[in-house]
Amino acid sequence: MNTNILSKITVVILTYKTDRDILYNCLNSIDKEVKIKIVENSDEFKNRDEFLKNFSNLSIDCTGENLGFGRGNNFGFKKVSTEYVLALSPDTICDKNFFNNLKTYLDNNFDFSILGVNFYKDDVKKSGHLSYGYFQKNKIEKTYNETLLEVDWIIGCAMIINLNKFNDKVVFDENIFIYFEDFDLCLSIKKKGLKVFSSKILFIKHIGNSSSTVINPEFKNNANKFRNWHWRWSQFYFYKKNYGYFYAYKKCFFKLIRYLLMMFIFKILFNKNKFDLYKYSFLGLFNSMIGKKSWYRPKVY
Repeated sequence: MNTNILSKITVVILTYKTDRDILYNCLNSIDKEVKIKIVENSDEFKNRDEFLKNFSNLSIDCTGENLGFGRGNNFGFKKVSTEYVLALSPDTICDKNFFNNLKTYLDNNFDFSILGVNFYKDDVKKSGHLSYGYFQKNKIEKTYNETLLEVDWIIGCAMIINLNKFNDKVVFDENIFIYFEDFDLCLSIKKKGLKVFSSKILFIKHIGNSSSTVINPEFKNNANKFRNWHWRWSQFYFYKKNYGYFYAYKKCFFKLIRYLLMMFIFKILFNKNKFDLYKYSFLGLFNSMIGKKSWYRPKVY
């Protein structure tokens, strides 16, 4: 086996004011032979000199502003020179055998567009995919070979991407600020007649509480508003893009009515927190339904 096989891949980690200790745990789990690119989704990466001193295989770029998940990752992909990238959320930790097992795919020149992994939390292993046939609501486990499953969807917080399969290294739809990017990517690949795979031998520990809230504790009051707005905006956009406006409208119209009703109920009950959650769900969905871009950015973002 080629001992330099890991030179084919760069780990790209998209951060946004990520907690220092969380990021250290992620970086320490990555093989020292592998190049690492941190993409800070703002205009400043704190403790830059400290991180560069402690990790000789690391480089850091700032986007200048929060571009969201898709644009931020695409920004990083364009900065690397390797054939493959491992896109990681900073709240992940690679299993001790991850990179040795990864060599199996890279060394054999396995032809794939994207490759998913499995996850574990509190030592409980969980799948990181939805079964083949999910998009047609006919879920099956479709074995490709002894280490691979053919699936419909893999989780976006950790995926191996073959950049040669994407024009200008644009992997994610940049109209989506956050949420549903991984669904959209996987479905677009399948529409091209290509396969989406999930590995049986690659494992990542996902701590959670980072991809949608890669934020400091002081920002958490606005996190739920942000999450609700963008989840509903992206959900309708995903349906409209991939299945048509009328399908999206049918799936989401009664949700819009429900949010209005719940806003009215919590308004008269003087429950501002609940009112705001439904208000921002309504606003995100409504903006998407009338064709507005994903514009909402709270001050903390």
